[in-house]
Amino acid sequence: MESFLETWGYLAVFVLSFISAMGLPVGAEVAIIFGGVLASGDVDHGHHHLNLALVIVVAILAEVIGSLAGYLIGYFGGRALVDRAGRYVLLTHHDLDRAEAWFARRGEPVVLFGRFIPLLRSFVSFAAGLGEMAFAKFLLYTVIGCAVWCVALTSLGYSLGGTYHHVLKAFSDAGYVAAALFVLAVVALFLHRFRVLRAERRTSGDA
Repeated sequence: MESFLETWGYLAVFVLSFISAMGLPVGAEVAIIFGGVLASGDVDHGHHHLNLALVIVVAILAEVIGSLAGYLIGYFGGRALVDRAGRYVLLTHHDLDRAEAWFARRGEPVVLFGRFIPLLRSFVSFAAGLGEMAFAKFLLYTVIGCAVWCVALTSLGYSLGGTYHHVLKAFSDAGYVAAALFVLAVVALFLHRFRVLRAERRTSGDA
């Protein structure tokens, strides 16, 4: 990733941020931080260093555009996707109806603060689209969340400068722990969903 960023600069920041915001967690957090590192000029990478303001603008644009793409995929393709593959991930249209009602009531905090949680942040936009959250609300809180996130990460990288690699190692170690907890949470969620769906089918059969 560092080689990609060093070679392509702003384009690399945009591509990685866009893909991550759209729904594929590819480590955009590290990319944005490293963009700030390159902007500091404290890392000798054989090219002219990036401009801090431009890194922030590019990252925000990529995050917002990628989030919109994820939202539209969930909004227009979510129910069709559940029809084709819902049984494999234990989802039903009843779940989508509940998600839509839930996002209508409490979607704003999820879209706003979900941007600050690694891994989870990649799925926020798709979930909001799947839950058919109002587009105006989604766009407003997405822009705010993405702007705060990108400014914070880029500024962090800029302040770290040459000490970036020492911090990255600690960040990576913590990432392994977070990934393990994420996997355990997914397993627990699937087990819970399996029990809920089995109970719902039993109730429907009795009716």
